[in-house]
Amino acid sequence: RQKGNVPKSIEVNSAMVLLFGIALLYLIGGKLYENIIDIFYGILNGGFLETLSVDNLQQYLLEGIYGIGSTTLLFMIGIMCVGLASNIMQVGFLLTLEPITPKPEKINPFKGIKKTFFSSRALEELIKNLLKLTIVITIAYFAVMSYKNDFPPLIDQGVGSIASFMVHAAFSVSLKIALALVLIAVADYAFQRYEHIKGLKMSKQEVKDENKQLEGDPKIKSRIRSLQMEMARNRMMQEIPKADVVITNPTHYAIALKYNPEAMQAPKLVAKGRNNIAHKIREVAREHNIPIMEDPPLAQAIYKTVELNQQLPERFFQAVAEVLAYVYKLKNKSL
Repeated sequence: RQKGNVPKSIEVNSAMVLLFGIALLYLIGGKLYENIIDIFYGILNGGFLETLSVDNLQQYLLEGIYGIGSTTLLFMIGIMCVGLASNIMQVGFLLTLEPITPKPEKINPFKGIKKTFFSSRALEELIKNLLKLTIVITIAYFAVMSYKNDFPPLIDQGVGSIASFMVHAAFSVSLKIALALVLIAVADYAFQRYEHIKGLKMSKQEVKDENKQLEGDPKIKSRIRSLQMEMARNRMMQEIPKADVVITNPTHYAIALKYNPEAMQAPKLVAKGRNNIAHKIREVAREHNIPIMEDPPLAQAIYKTVELNQQLPERFFQAVAEVLAYVYKLKNKSL
C-alpha cells in the first residue's frame, strides 16, 4: 500500500465526475447561462464596438474572463471535489511518492513500449475500452432515436424553444450514458480489486521460495538434522564404555545404565537404541567388556519411558537393583 499498489479504477473517477457534472449543470445550469448572457450583454451594450481599440482590448478580455470564471468557479470546484472524493472512496487517504519516484526501469523505452502495447494489461485495457465505447455508442444511439419524432415539429418553433429542447435532450442522453458508465465503473472496480488480490497471492513456487528463506531449504534442514542425530549417536556411543550394564531385548532393544552411589541418587540411562543402534550398543559393550543382560520387559519399558541422560524413576529401582546386584557380584562389587 505504501508503494501505491492499491486497487483503483479510473472508470469510477470518470463516471462520478460525469454524473455529478450533469447533476450540477441541471441544478445551476440556468443560472450559469443567465450570468454569462448578462456579462456579454453588459459588454456589448456598453458601446463595445464603438470604443474597441488596441488599448482597451485587454481590459474587455479580462472582464469577460473574470465574469465567466467567477460564474463557473462553483462548478469547477464541485468537479474537483468529486474527483478527489472518488479517489479517496477507492483507496482511502494515501499519500506516497513511490509511483512517481524516478527509477532506471521506468525510463527504459523498450520496457515501456512492451508494457504499454504488448502486455496482458494492455490487452485488458483495449478490450475494456472497446466494450465501453460499444456500450456508450449503443445507448447514445437509442437515446437519440427516442427523440426522432420530436425533431420535425421543431421547424415551426422559435430559437428559444429549439434551444430548450436540445438542452433537455442532451441532458437526457448524457444522463443515460453517465448511468451506464457508473455500472461499467462498478464492474471495473470489482475486476481491479480481484486482480489486485490475485496479484498479492503468491504462486506455489513463491511460497516454497519464501519458506526456504524463512525456514531454510528442506533438503539442507534434513541434512543438518541427520548430522545432528549422527553426532548425538556418536556422543552416546562414547558413554557406553562408562556404563555398568547393558540390558537387551535381546535383539531389538538395548539400553546402557550407569550408577555411581556417591554421585547419583538413581541409575542414569546413558545409551538406548533399537534394531541397528541396539546392535551397535551391544558391539561397543562387548569391546569394552561391559556386562550384557537380557531382560526384554525391563529393556523395553526403560527405552520407551526414560529420556537419554535422565535418571530412572522409582518404579524401576527394584528391577534395576537386582540386575546391578548380579553385575556387581560378577565384578566383586557391592551396592
